[in-house]
Amino acid sequence: MKKHIIPGLLIIFLLFSCSNDKKEQKEEQISVRTTANETDMDSVANSIKENMTFSQIASNPNSVILTGLKEHRLVSVYKSRGNDISFDENIGYSSTSVVVDGQLIEVDKPFMPGIEILYGYNLLNIAHYNMETEKMNFLFQRPVLIKTLYYPSFIEDSLNKIPIKRNYFLVTVYDDDSNKDSLINKRDLRRMYYFNADCNVKIRLIPTDYSVIRSQYDPQNDAMYIFARKDENKNGISDKTEPIHIYWLDMKVPVKAKILY
Repeated sequence: MKKHIIPGLLIIFLLFSCSNDKKEQKEEQISVRTTANETDMDSVANSIKENMTFSQIASNPNSVILTGLKEHRLVSVYKSRGNDISFDENIGYSSTSVVVDGQLIEVDKPFMPGIEILYGYNLLNIAHYNMETEKMNFLFQRPVLIKTLYYPSFIEDSLNKIPIKRNYFLVTVYDDDSNKDSLINKRDLRRMYYFNADCNVKIRLIPTDYSVIRSQYDPQNDAMYIFARKDENKNGISDKTEPIHIYWLDMKVPVKAKILY
């Protein structure tokens, strides 16, 4: 009888271990993954015409984002309903939960130490305000569609029991009509940018002919791995048949993405 019990327990243990591994992998990779329930209709709704200005599109500020840099505050700006800019209801939203493999996952801890994440839908821009100089500036000069905003955590955090503080912002965004269909939406290539604390320095991290797919965090090296698909046929679309490359960022100073694979 014992001979049968031991192998059975071993199988249960292995299955449980595999399940936990898969769960942890999802938590690491959900930061910039396209949600599983987004349809073509969602893509049309979550769209803007190319080369639009803020005077040509109804938008509203939604909330003030508290960052870990006390003098730096952000404001999320969303597309609003209809042409009445004074209308108080937005058709965009932000969330700390995402859909992975058809399941809603609440992100109850930072994707990486010292960083919080905002996921946007119809998020047109982020305004930066300096409490000391009392000056405001936008991250992007024209309306765009921001997918993911990484910003310094308001709550004190640590890495390997050492306090850690970030002083920059990262953004994944659809900011160009790469497929030339007159719209900017998730059918275009997704870019990734670095902004300094004042948001007056902007650096493109991934080459223009790539589209960011997802990312993964490496706590031992404090590095972010960015999976991006190369637009080999130059049609401005991320085709599933095209190759995926991996870049990595040193999260201490993430101003240059280096090729890993």
